Amino acid sequence: MITPLDIENKKFSKQMMNGYNVEDVDDFLDELVVDYEKNYKELAEANDKIEKLTKDLEQYKNLEKTLQNTLVMAQTTAEEVKIAAKQQADQLIAEARNKASEIQQEENEASLKKLDEIEKQIAIKERRFEDVKKQFDVYKAKMESLLISQEELIKEINQDEEE
Repeated sequence: MITPLDIENKKFSKQMMNGYNVEDVDDFLDELVVDYEKNYKELAEANDKIEKLTKDLEQYKNLEKTLQNTLVMAQTTAEEVKIAAKQQADQLIAEARNKASEIQQEENEASLKKLDEIEKQIAIKERRFEDVKKQFDVYKAKMESLLISQEELIKEINQDEEE
């Protein structure tokens, strides 16, 4: 690419006849150098801006990619935490059910043990009652027998007195 300095330093050979007016060519070249230098600087500035914007765009793309990766990782982590929490909750529920079942079984066993003890006490009291009843029946029979013998004795005494 031709630089403004190239235009400024450009020299043309002079011809004797029908050549260009050197002063006009020099004036035109001076104007051309000014405009070209202005355009050259603007182009350089535009290229610098493009380069900076390209770098910025690349940084934003990298940032976007990082954010997307972070979002995906956060979603994955959230899903893993959710699954772990569900598993932990399920495990706690299962443990609670097992514990409740154990407690219920222990209570049932304790109730059965108490019932068995009560039944044993009832059986003992029934045996005592039967023993007392038998003793009463024996006592009653003895009393009846005694009563009968006393009656007979009284009858004999009465008969002896009557005679």
